[in-house]
Amino acid sequence: MSPKPEVVVDGLRFPEGPLWCADGTVVCTSVAEGALYRVWPREGRKKRIADVGGGANAAAPADDGGFLVTQNGGIDFSAIGLYEDAPPYRPATPGVQRVGGDGSVSYLLDDGFLAPNDLVVASDGTLYFTDPPHHPPPLEPMGRVHSYRRGQLRTLAEGFSYCNGIALAPDGMVVVVEGNGLMRVEVDGSKEWVCQLPGAAGDGFCFDVEGNFYVATAADHGILILDPRGVVIEFLPIAESEGGAGIVTNCCFGGEDGRTLFATDGIPGQLVAWEGLPVPGREIYPWPTASE
Repeated sequence: MSPKPEVVVDGLRFPEGPLWCADGTVVCTSVAEGALYRVWPREGRKKRIADVGGGANAAAPADDGGFLVTQNGGIDFSAIGLYEDAPPYRPATPGVQRVGGDGSVSYLLDDGFLAPNDLVVASDGTLYFTDPPHHPPPLEPMGRVHSYRRGQLRTLAEGFSYCNGIALAPDGMVVVVEGNGLMRVEVDGSKEWVCQLPGAAGDGFCFDVEGNFYVATAADHGILILDPRGVVIEFLPIAESEGGAGIVTNCCFGGEDGRTLFATDGIPGQLVAWEGLPVPGREIYPWPTASE
């Protein structure tokens, strides 16, 4: 029997990019506010810990207790109509930001990017991140996947229609959500489809230690689980809110045993969790600040 999701905390403005931290908290972004929040799951409490402006899309840990944040440049939520009292539109330079443990904000990378979306750090300290165009994507495929290590920025692959979530498989391979599917990206920049996703397009995703995919399927409002070949295993739905269907944006593993799956539910704006999954999530590596 599938575990049921529980609402950990609500009142978040289009949350994205959840990240389990060693202190037992979850950090997530608020795309609408351009901010980072820390959530204490057992207490059902949240606190805004950084103001990065623009549109904070995803977060990765740094080894000094801070974070890296993909900054998409900002989205005018007042024009979308999701909120009656939408946060003010505060555009920022697209790039990758550094948030210190004290909440200070600076840029690691800030030149020549489209709308950085998601990021992941490899065991050797290499940072990988997706850089799609803003919505709606243009007809010409413009999305890129970049790598950054020891001061060297490289465009790993390009020509994506809309490269979204990114994660590392247990074998270290870079995998991205591209449009309505999952795609492997080789070190030489070549690309290979894993599978097409049924139903609505995917957003962010993560892996368990066995290489299974956990994909946030935005409009289907849940998490789609697929095996390493891309065969669907299960779907974990999130109940609709009073306002109607939701938009689930991303997910991560956490908990003391690594078997709790957390998901950011952009609409209605909550963090939800499934406890007691059969397989723990794969290890997340911190960004080595000495390599800046």
